[in-house]
Amino acid sequence: MLEPQVAAAPTRTPAKSQMTFEEFLDWCDEDTHAEWVNGEIVMTSLASAQHQDIKRFLFVLLRQFVRRNKLGKVLDAPVLMRLPHVPSGREPDILFVRAENTNRLRDTYLDGPADLVVEIISPESIARDRGDKFVEYEQAGIPEYWLIDPIRRRAEFYVLNATGMYELINPDPRGIFQSRVVDGFWLRVEWLWQDPLPLEEDLLAEIRKRA
Repeated sequence: MLEPQVAAAPTRTPAKSQMTFEEFLDWCDEDTHAEWVNGEIVMTSLASAQHQDIKRFLFVLLRQFVRRNKLGKVLDAPVLMRLPHVPSGREPDILFVRAENTNRLRDTYLDGPADLVVEIISPESIARDRGDKFVEYEQAGIPEYWLIDPIRRRAEFYVLNATGMYELINPDPRGIFQSRVVDGFWLRVEWLWQDPLPLEEDLLAEIRKRA
């Protein structure tokens, strides 16, 4: 069976090779798939159908749980996260901002690090998600970073340790990962690989019951 293909969008050519973050915001629109890193524009590819399904699934689970418990805000791409220490403007697949940090949310970007970032790995993003972004997110002090790899059916959960470095946290023997950042939220990893994906409302009831 052939895997669904997503048509490529026309590529916008930047007006110049170097831009300030403010110029990048003016140039970039909701149909432009790009990030800003140290003044340069990094174009990104459109996501596959599987990538989009898993992203939407996790987004709905997290967003509904966070809203019900008034924990903060959950956003998904396209939204930029500005990290001034690099400097960069990254576009995570999903990000969570604690209630006490939502004052840093602007119309089109988060001014500073999120409290949780989720990246769904695609073939073209492996090096970026595991390399550049991993280092940037660690240095920025993002407390929790999830790397979801649908192709290899592998989910990695990284949490900042006392030395400010990411430590891989494995799910428990039942395959459950308990978030250290989203209070009360847990995830059974096998849910991510089911086809079709489980209904979010059923899982939310299970999560709430165990939380």
